[in-house]
Amino acid sequence: MSTLTSRVATGRMPVPTHQEGSTASVVRFSDHALLIAIIALALFGAAMIGSASIAVAEKDYGTPFFFLSRQLFFLAIGCALGVLTYRVPLSVWEKYGPHLIIASLICLVLVLIPGIGKEVNGSRRWIDLGLFTIQVSETVKLFAIVYLAGYLVRRGYLVQTTFGGFFRPLMLICTAGALLLLEPDFGAAVVIVTTSVIMILVAGVRFVQFLGIVSVLGVVGTALIWTSPYRLERFISFLKPFEDAYDSGFQLSQSLIAVGSGGLTGVGFGNSVQKLHYLPEAHTDFLFAILCEELGLVGVVGLVLLYGFIVWRCFWLARIADEQGNRFAGFLALGIGSWIGLQSFINMGVNLGLLPTNGITLPLMSYGGSSAVVFAITFSLLLRIEWELRQNSYLALHSRESEVTGGPR
Repeated sequence: MSTLTSRVATGRMPVPTHQEGSTASVVRFSDHALLIAIIALALFGAAMIGSASIAVAEKDYGTPFFFLSRQLFFLAIGCALGVLTYRVPLSVWEKYGPHLIIASLICLVLVLIPGIGKEVNGSRRWIDLGLFTIQVSETVKLFAIVYLAGYLVRRGYLVQTTFGGFFRPLMLICTAGALLLLEPDFGAAVVIVTTSVIMILVAGVRFVQFLGIVSVLGVVGTALIWTSPYRLERFISFLKPFEDAYDSGFQLSQSLIAVGSGGLTGVGFGNSVQKLHYLPEAHTDFLFAILCEELGLVGVVGLVLLYGFIVWRCFWLARIADEQGNRFAGFLALGIGSWIGLQSFINMGVNLGLLPTNGITLPLMSYGGSSAVVFAITFSLLLRIEWELRQNSYLALHSRESEVTGGPR
């Protein structure tokens, strides 16, 4: 029995019973395990946002659930857009990938223009649309992956055999990274460029060229840290946070106190002390520290398992897509999985004092409207990938059965 046939027969790719393309088929045969994990992550995040933000929401807005209600609102918008995304064929994303990356670059330029871009805490990362703001870097992460996945399909041979083949798309991604550094948003630039490098490596770029570009990026990153006073201050405070615990090392020190207070089972949900105006950004960048304090190691393991399952599912879909010859779906799943895994790792590393503070949020957990909406769309796209692969498995098996029996069964 062939690999494809055995996969369908053993239930790894269940055979649809509805007509291809019908609404019932689309709804019924999505990846239930992945969908449950995504919903659990979103609800878990909303609960932690409600707990971590209750003190600052009460003080600044007069209502303890201000941030929780807004997060749920953004998740609802994300779900609505996600349903629409789920119905868009992957071929449409592949076709318009170049348009999306160009639109992203334009938006990254617009956000730097005073009067259009909104400045908060010295960073200009948002476009103010009146009723709400859009954090451009969140959409750029997704669109960069979509564009690069399409490019690696169209120019895969050139990427593997020529310097220009892999250098051209990487320079476009690095341009986006440079614009992000002007905001400044060092963390988002690192995530986008690193995810792109992983995708290009998997596409089969020559290893010597890969080592060369990684070395160059490492030198550039080091130079950016040492030539920027605020980045250098963050790096030094990360190495020795308690030496200046009331100034440059204050945020990390408070985060480590929260993490250390959690122990095995935590102090109990809602009982965090550090969220009471001690730890800045407790409901955004440092939500993980509050989770450690309230739920302890047990909560951390549960969260890591959720992220681990989602990332593993992405890479599993990438492998299935490669076996089917659907390279765009494969690179897209690979990029999404690398993005989620990398961003989660960086955020947790920052909260644990293993990495310098960089403003990276925890995917679908930390508070943020743009982030919630973009990740909802991203996960819907991931479910679309799974559905199309499942349909392709069914059609391939059905075609082989027809050849054997001489006609449809």
